[in-house]
Amino acid sequence: MDFGEKLKSERKKQGWSQEKFAEKLYVSRQSVSKWENGQNYPSIEIIIMVSDLLGLTIDELLRSDEELKEKVIRDSKQLAYPRLKFMFDVVFLFGFAFLAIKIGILLLNNFTGVDIPISGSFVWNFGSLFLMLVGGIGSGIVKDKYKEE
Repeated sequence: MDFGEKLKSERKKQGWSQEKFAEKLYVSRQSVSKWENGQNYPSIEIIIMVSDLLGLTIDELLRSDEELKEKVIRDSKQLAYPRLKFMFDVVFLFGFAFLAIKIGILLLNNFTGVDIPISGSFVWNFGSLFLMLVGGIGSGIVKDKYKEE
């Protein structure tokens, strides 16, 4: 029995119409109809709510439908990668901001009477480059890995 058949069977055991079931899940009746007819699948959040409403384990809902199981696995991977990519993007932006500050200080020193002392440390000279490289490369790797899966 696939997910749609299982959902329909369990919903009817509870004595709920598609409309009533949809109200309990805060979705449209058409969504419930599409799930039951195998035209579409719910998100993992909705699957958890369905599990709670029907008193079934998520395993009981997913185990019978290979396509839905694959969708849930794909969705869970999509949740992890954007956070990691965001972190690398932030590192890149810090590097860019650091570079902009360095350029701003150099311009101030050259075109105004202000003399802001600049230390010649390794971090000052190459810190922005390092942050931008790590952020850019890391973001690219995560994006490519996300595309593969």
